[in-house]
Amino acid sequence: MNTPKQISQWRIVAASVCGTSHVKNKQLCQDAHHWQILPDNVLVVATADGAGSATLGKVGAMIAVETAIDHLSNNQEITHDTLTDDDLLRGLLTGAILAAKKAVEEEANLCNHQPHDLATTLIIAIATPEVVAVGQIGDGLAVAKDNSGNLLALTIPNNGEYINETTFLTSPDAVDTAQIRILRQKIVNIGVLTDGLQMLALNMVVGEPHKPFFFPLFEFVANAEDKIMAKEQLVRFLCSERITQRTDDDLTLVLAALSHS
Repeated sequence: MNTPKQISQWRIVAASVCGTSHVKNKQLCQDAHHWQILPDNVLVVATADGAGSATLGKVGAMIAVETAIDHLSNNQEITHDTLTDDDLLRGLLTGAILAAKKAVEEEANLCNHQPHDLATTLIIAIATPEVVAVGQIGDGLAVAKDNSGNLLALTIPNNGEYINETTFLTSPDAVDTAQIRILRQKIVNIGVLTDGLQMLALNMVVGEPHKPFFFPLFEFVANAEDKIMAKEQLVRFLCSERITQRTDDDLTLVLAALSHS
């Protein structure tokens, strides 16, 4: 008698919450995220952090993530077979970044603003159980856990000379300085976050993801069967004293786990 083949499907829990400093100043959350599961169980994720100094940073972040995911979702080239081609993956990520940049610049023009008024970072991830590819402009972090339990930093925060200095999507050199990384390994978890969580999620000295931060969260999403309840729990975690004592910035966290059905 044949045993039914287990099919791995992505399970995602994601949230963006307003930092305590923005709450005190009655400001909107400048972060945004968007994700979608495409045919062939291809997961696409985008996160963005609008610049605090930008008057329309929130708008830039929202447009960037929605445009990037729409661009990938409408791309007929994305199939399980084509994702074996590294050049294609790089082209997909670069195309999504360029589409997001163009959309943000067009919105600035419509609003009679300069592009830097909509300045935002952007991280885009494309993932299957066998490969994950990430494109990143600015700070934030993307990590993966393989099926051997190794935690891997796919990207590292792109800070300039100073800790709070970074490259934005609207910067002239944004595309040229983008980090693009492709990892071909059996992947069981993905995590993407904005810079508000960097100090908790990353050992800044050695540039390695912090296992005590990620492992319980990956376990949480792997067992999260009720999507609404899981999102509420993630929001509570991000707003908890444990987190807000360490950071007052806006926070975005997208967690994905492969679950067997």
